[in-house]
Amino acid sequence: MTTDAGLALLRRVTTFGQELAGTLRRASVVDALIRRVQESLTPSEISLVLLDPDGESRDYPQTWPPNSPDRRPLLDLAARRGPLLLTEGLGSVLRDGGLDPQPEADGGWIIVPFLAKARVTGALAVRGEPGRYGTGDLALLEGLVSQASIALESARLVDLHDDGRRSWQEVVDAISPAICIVDRGGRIRRANRAFANLVTAPPAALIGRPWQAFVPPEWATDLKRALDQQGAGREVELRTGERTYAVTAVPISSTDRSAIVLLFDDQTERRRLQDQLIQSEKMSAIGQLIAGVAHDLNNPLASVVGFADYLTEIPHVPAALREPLTVIQEEAERASNIVKNLLSFARKQENQRRPTALSPLLDATFLLLRNQLMAHRVEARIDVEADLPMPDIEPNQIQQVFVNLINNAAQAIDSAGRPGTIIVRARRWLDGVAIDFIDDGPGMSEGLAAQVFEPFFTTKAEGVGTGLGLSISQGIVREHGGRIMLATEEGRGSTFTVQLPLASRPAAPPPDTGSRAPTRRLKVLVVDDEPHILHYMRATLEAWGHIAVVATDGTEALELAGRDTFDLIISDLRMPRVSGREFYEELSRRSPAMAARLVFSTGDTVRGDTLAFLETLQRPYLHKPFSLAELRRLLGEIARESGPYPVPRESGEG
Repeated sequence: MTTDAGLALLRRVTTFGQELAGTLRRASVVDALIRRVQESLTPSEISLVLLDPDGESRDYPQTWPPNSPDRRPLLDLAARRGPLLLTEGLGSVLRDGGLDPQPEADGGWIIVPFLAKARVTGALAVRGEPGRYGTGDLALLEGLVSQASIALESARLVDLHDDGRRSWQEVVDAISPAICIVDRGGRIRRANRAFANLVTAPPAALIGRPWQAFVPPEWATDLKRALDQQGAGREVELRTGERTYAVTAVPISSTDRSAIVLLFDDQTERRRLQDQLIQSEKMSAIGQLIAGVAHDLNNPLASVVGFADYLTEIPHVPAALREPLTVIQEEAERASNIVKNLLSFARKQENQRRPTALSPLLDATFLLLRNQLMAHRVEARIDVEADLPMPDIEPNQIQQVFVNLINNAAQAIDSAGRPGTIIVRARRWLDGVAIDFIDDGPGMSEGLAAQVFEPFFTTKAEGVGTGLGLSISQGIVREHGGRIMLATEEGRGSTFTVQLPLASRPAAPPPDTGSRAPTRRLKVLVVDDEPHILHYMRATLEAWGHIAVVATDGTEALELAGRDTFDLIISDLRMPRVSGREFYEELSRRSPAMAARLVFSTGDTVRGDTLAFLETLQRPYLHKPFSLAELRRLLGEIARESGPYPVPRESGEG
């Protein structure tokens, strides 16, 4: 090749390189290459194939004219063997390469591979008339392909960069915490979609703008403090509406502090769960307190109920005192029922289902909620169908459902700012019972009604509702084989219906609480640390013709039981020094027959350990405050048993 021809070749290759400068799309590079080959070599056919970066799979095959034969096997061969100049067809090359003959393979050919960093990235084949091309044409095509290879590699790197940027954006957009990168001047460099949603601004509008232009004004001081403390690992808590965010500011890297990452972590659900846990712990503590409070209330109530019953049985009570005594009886009984219902609701049950009458359970529930209903100016009515069959339920759990539904109805009425009415109607339903809770509150829209059973969904103000009541209630009812239905209309009130299956076994007969008189005189030891209880028990037993002996604690009771024989021992469970349980255990060791005639009386049945102990005895017990009718029934059962038995004395006892 002459010097002039070499310079001309160099200029053409250089001009093509300048044309490709700044071309960052592969399609544009390939189009420019084919156009330049057409101008320089006037071929009758052009075939081109590019390989994926892995060097194996083919990518971007192209032919000109478009209906030209598929030359990819030939291009693969050239990619392996390097540049080829063929003046008289492809026959010999195809035979040497073990390839099948190619259609229309005659003529002159130039085949050049694309190279990038010594790696073959494709090949280009140009066909012309026989003898058309020489070494100069081969050099020209090699130069053009070399310039195209450089441009294609640059385009590939740009694509990788763009793919990486898109992947980064997709990743950070998929992250739930809001992320914002801020430069030293306070301008936003990048932000993910969560941050754009948080500040309700289009993502494109954020870049280059100061962060103060987008966040709520009340956040500015705290965010500025977080930015000033970058890298200290301290969180700043921010609130907007009902949402709570923990914000942390960290530098991009330990060496580059020109940009800071603000991370906004939505803590709303976590805080709500923490509040639920705290509330649960409070309720657990309250349950423990109830045990002590109930005991302290039940002891004086036992005296009031006992003395009131005792005085009403005195013959010839003056007329002026009969009505006050009746009031004392009724009010003491009312207070006793309140404490019993509170204990029943607070007591941890062991999922022991049994056939249960709904009317007493509903009465007890309304008694628990009496004050709340009065505070919300709500009138409550109960309508229980006559001879309603009994569902098979765990009463404490179903009462929790009733409490939730009645409370929700009362709060809904209160939100309307007017008095209202709740009607609870228990009726037969297919093979079970249905309890309707009907309120005349504001009702709900169709959208709200569809979400009311979802956990944490609530329409109440913050701090008033947790959004768990209906979800828990639905779970309880489903465990019982039933379901809760809702019928509501905005402005027309709501009706929640609890459907429960019937009992699968007959109910146990109610205990006989009649006042059958004992058939003989009994000797009874009463053990209690409350002097008033001892007083009325002794007076009552002696008035009924029995012999009453009293002891103020377990130590004194053990001494009396060691010296004498008793038909019945009634002992308090919680006493100072020697408790009722310790008294029973020691008495069982000394005299098992005497211990078998011990009956406990207690005002504490909310604690699991108390209930477990009483159940292991398989003996009846008196729940304070008990009525004289209950005491008379117990005495009657003892009196019908065999007469007193001798208790052998052992030396050294007593």
